[in-house]
Amino acid sequence: MASKKNKKAKKKQDALDTKLKNSTKQKAPKTKRDFKNLLYALAVVAFTGICFITAINNEFVNWDDDKNFYENEDITSLNDENFWTNTKNIFTKDIIGGYNPLTIWTFALEHQLFGFENPHLWHLNNVILHLLCTFFVFLIGRKLGLSLWASVIFAGLFGIHPMRVESVAWVTERKDVLYGFFYLVAIYYYLKYILEQKKTIYLVIIGIAFILSLFSKIQAVILPISLILIDYYFDGKLDFKKILYKTPLFIGSIIIGIINIRFLGEQGSFETNATYTGIDRLFIGSYQYTVYLVKSLVPYRMAPLYPYPASMPAIYYASIISFVLSGAVLLWAYFKKKKAIFLGLGFFIANVFFLLQIIGAGQGFLADRFTYIPYMGLFFVFAYYLQKLMSAKPQLSKALMVASSVVLLAYGFMTFNQNKIWKNSGTLWTHVLKYSPNSTLPYGNRANYYRDNGQKVLALKDYNERIRLKEDDEGVFNSRARLFFNSTNRDTLMLALSDYSKAIDLKHQKIDRYRSGGNVAKANSEQIAIAEYYVNRGATYAKLGDFDQALTNLNEGVKFNPNFVNAYHNRSVIYNMRQQFPEALADINKFLQFRPYNADLIYEKARLHNILRQPNEAFQAINNALKYKQNNGLYYVERAKANYTLNKFAEAKQDLQKAKSMKVNLDPKLISTIMSK
Repeated sequence: MASKKNKKAKKKQDALDTKLKNSTKQKAPKTKRDFKNLLYALAVVAFTGICFITAINNEFVNWDDDKNFYENEDITSLNDENFWTNTKNIFTKDIIGGYNPLTIWTFALEHQLFGFENPHLWHLNNVILHLLCTFFVFLIGRKLGLSLWASVIFAGLFGIHPMRVESVAWVTERKDVLYGFFYLVAIYYYLKYILEQKKTIYLVIIGIAFILSLFSKIQAVILPISLILIDYYFDGKLDFKKILYKTPLFIGSIIIGIINIRFLGEQGSFETNATYTGIDRLFIGSYQYTVYLVKSLVPYRMAPLYPYPASMPAIYYASIISFVLSGAVLLWAYFKKKKAIFLGLGFFIANVFFLLQIIGAGQGFLADRFTYIPYMGLFFVFAYYLQKLMSAKPQLSKALMVASSVVLLAYGFMTFNQNKIWKNSGTLWTHVLKYSPNSTLPYGNRANYYRDNGQKVLALKDYNERIRLKEDDEGVFNSRARLFFNSTNRDTLMLALSDYSKAIDLKHQKIDRYRSGGNVAKANSEQIAIAEYYVNRGATYAKLGDFDQALTNLNEGVKFNPNFVNAYHNRSVIYNMRQQFPEALADINKFLQFRPYNADLIYEKARLHNILRQPNEAFQAINNALKYKQNNGLYYVERAKANYTLNKFAEAKQDLQKAKSMKVNLDPKLISTIMSK
């Protein structure tokens, strides 16, 4: 009897599977069906847009936004003249160990179009990219045989799940929504290729989308495996011939993978946490995996940063069960032809596996953003079996539709509010500290935010708390010194001097430890980093009026890092104050070798040439500066001086009039000298 029941259930399930599979092989739907699909897709996209509307008004934050764009010279200096040079720079180097050149290039374009004064437009672009991803997830759901309602659930979960917030509301994570968009385009056109017509144009689109996805974020390297899983979903087997056809995609993945591993190694990202090594890393990975599984259903305690625990809790060891169970389920699904489970779970595992900190890279070991594409696999399983249940039990359809709608609304409400923690750096790090009160990074970054916004008391409180938690961190002393440096009070400046000296001493101790431990590469890296501390201490001495000590420290900075451009700028200022104009000019020229498009320093170069009675050089330099900035009247004053010395009196008078029209406070003697000719 039981055997007959099982056979009957299996027959019913096979019939449903066939129905789902056949629905993907239909010819192009009629216009009415197309319109209905579009209407449902746009409804999901609109709802997702409402959930993320709170992200658009956010500001930039002091967590990698600085390094990725608003302190990135290739972005801030971009103009018509250096467009291709800077583009080449962007595509040939990493940012903080990551090779995401297309993402960085979009930031360069945004800076040209919007500037840094309009972060809302940058956030809007993230949201738009996420909406496009959501749209393509809906289309992919339809291609995979999901009904309209199941596709709504599939795309809705992808679009509004609270674990999406970090990828969308954080400008730096443009790489998630950008790589995700091209990744999904490639999957959609692969489905069109295998289900409709094997058109060459589809292969071209897949290839281009894959390349763009690889240049957006390294996680795109998993695309070939995702496509193999899709093959299995339709064929019920892993076809070696079809795997072989994907060789060009695997080659692209290997190349980008090698590039990223090299950059991560150079950055030292694999050495950031030495507390957990060997077999412990496996349990770190299994715990991450378990948390990601649980949060796909119950998105609890979401934070931008999850620090490593001080010691390994027992639950980490127990979490290895999730690895074992997932492997068992995957094998069961393969042999029992549970194709939806094999596709969904396999997709999730493949796309999340290399993000698990089994090797270890970075400060945090969990990150909501790591689930952006991987969760699509789990969401497909949820939607698929919801559809099967509704087909098997039509009487429950309305109740299931209501229940799934309630879940989407709940997720949407959570997302709407979660976006707000990214409002600014203050709200961001306050939220992190709610869950990780003993983590040093949030205190330091929130202190920097308070300092830069003039909230000195709050900044000092956070700096002191960070120092209490970790007394041998040279970085926080350097940061607190900057707070003291922004003062005209001599006693406060002496506090800055003390903190810079403390930072230098701690950094030297670290260098000595690395050298004694045989880690020469790390010692050299830290030696380069110490240059900033010497330069900052030199600037403090200069502010205190001790120019000899200032020069001594600046010279030390240049010795430790000859490429530290601010050292040349600061030293030129001191030489200028001491009227050592040739030395000041030499440092300005050195600065401009690194940053040739800095209009203000080119202006300084022209000013020094005028002082040194070198009018031709001054004239050439100031014209160069005016190519990049034309709204500074002082530039025209320097050109007027150069023109006068060159006996071009009419041009000198025009420049002086231009400066006057721009409300420059002109020296009466200069006016008299030039206008008398």
